[in-house]
Amino acid sequence: MNAPEVSGGSAEEASTGQARVQIHADGACKGNPGPGGWGATLAVGEHLKEIYGGEPLTTNNRMELTAVIRALESLNRPCEADVYTDSQYVQKGVSEWLPSWKRRGWRTADKKPVKNVDLWQRLDELARGHKVRWHWVKGHAGHAGNERADALANLGAASVSAR
Repeated sequence: MNAPEVSGGSAEEASTGQARVQIHADGACKGNPGPGGWGATLAVGEHLKEIYGGEPLTTNNRMELTAVIRALESLNRPCEADVYTDSQYVQKGVSEWLPSWKRRGWRTADKKPVKNVDLWQRLDELARGHKVRWHWVKGHAGHAGNERADALANLGAASVSAR
């Protein structure tokens, strides 16, 4: 599914003049590795876009990252974004590990290559174009945005599993 473009309405302009978007992103995998899916919702004011997709052989962590990447790729101009994820891998990765990985040339503390480096580099590139606040939410705990992103991710996984 192609990602729609999202732009803000005047009622949702932040003090900086940038659109304020709420993103809920999630990944799913049927087996790890196995068929996987990603899903995200993007909300600006009363406007809501839903996106999802899948890959036939992937991992849950790759789908979690892909969900956020596809959501950020959907933004057609710089925005203030609140990104909600139930993935500690994504949340800790961007807020704690990423700066060190970059300083070490995309190596971990024990000098091993960072896993999913292609996705981390793309996420880093995209996030720099926006003012992003990262939020962790507990998965499968009734958080409406997370539950919808999870459902979309499962649709993405089902779309490649059914082939």
